[in-house]
Amino acid sequence: MPDALWKMPPIAKVYEAIGAIGDGRLRVEDARRAFVTSSEGTKTYEVEISEDGREISSNDNASYWQGYLGYPAIAVMIARGLIRRPNETVMRALTGVAWKELNTRYRNDYDRTIEDVLAQAAARGSDADTIRAAAAAVLDEVRTLAPRRGPRRRPPRA
Repeated sequence: MPDALWKMPPIAKVYEAIGAIGDGRLRVEDARRAFVTSSEGTKTYEVEISEDGREISSNDNASYWQGYLGYPAIAVMIARGLIRRPNETVMRALTGVAWKELNTRYRNDYDRTIEDVLAQAAARGSDADTIRAAAAAVLDEVRTLAPRRGPRRRPPRA
């Protein structure tokens, strides 16, 4: 299955990826490997990416169980410059979000999670339309890049 393309993620995973970068939860290990800590800080996901950025492996839950590109891989694609980095205003607007808590509260209804996150950001003075546009642009770039699945690896335990 390594030559198969990743399924495209729900847009909420792009918001999560941007938040992970903004929170400083991404650590680049070397030219191929990076680690992303979960929003609650209990798990660290490993992302491996080929030199050309076309093949990606990630051991986050969404990548393993759902077969779509999870937020850790998207965050690494942004950090590696494969995808344009959103502006700092958008990055700041998505920092400090308790993604796991919100996703659990809304029973993984990602649209409701995004509504909540955007409402919180707007209350702090951010423009929801700007954030939406930035997330959509990242997802479009992921779609255009069309990364292939690398080896499948089990998620870490908390």
